[in-house]
Amino acid sequence: MKRYVLLLAHLPGDWESASEAEQQEYFDAHTAFEEYLNTHGKRLASAALADADVATTVRHRDGAAVVSDGPFAETAEVLGGYYDVELPDLDHAIEAASLLPAAYAVEIRPTMLIEGYEHA
Repeated sequence: MKRYVLLLAHLPGDWESASEAEQQEYFDAHTAFEEYLNTHGKRLASAALADADVATTVRHRDGAAVVSDGPFAETAEVLGGYYDVELPDLDHAIEAASLLPAAYAVEIRPTMLIEGYEHA
């Protein structure tokens, strides 16, 4: 099995402006995605993220950490959540991602091990 993180991007306000039927479509798509994972791999973790307007960004400038409010990049879409999953290969990750709500842009990233870095 390979490990992938699927980053879910959407336009701000999509959920809040969705009708009850549209919100049910979101739930149904996530359920289909999770059923696919149960058959082909497994979910390691997932979470919805708070809105970008409450994000905090840390950058390093001139040897010092600089903390600022807001997301790290200016974009129309914002990250709204993620899934950390194990699936056999990228083809399965793509197939799983295609089950998520059509309003999302889903970025699939394989994780990597860094030799010499062990974490708890």
